[in-house]
Amino acid sequence: MMRGMNMQQMMKQAKKMQQKMMEEQQNLAKEEFIGVSPDEMVKATFTGDKKLTDLQIDPQAVDPDDVDMLADLVLAAVNDGLEKVDAATQQKFGKYTKGLNI
Repeated sequence: MMRGMNMQQMMKQAKKMQQKMMEEQQNLAKEEFIGVSPDEMVKATFTGDKKLTDLQIDPQAVDPDDVDMLADLVLAAVNDGLEKVDAATQQKFGKYTKGLNI
């Protein structure tokens, strides 16, 4: 009898934790993360669920003779933004996954 009650309690706790994780995920998706290139000529804005919502390019970064530099700046800004999203995700969900091999 005791064993069944423990299982029921565990299921309730798991459901509560799942609900909290969903809320955290929804809150994270509403947050905005801005990735910038090293010289701040390119800024990439992401939502917490990794959707690119804005890309700002300083006109000085647009050099028709050096398109590769512009591509590098965009890549740097995008990667910076995604790293910020990942860091925030890890911070919010690390407490749930601590000790699990996920």
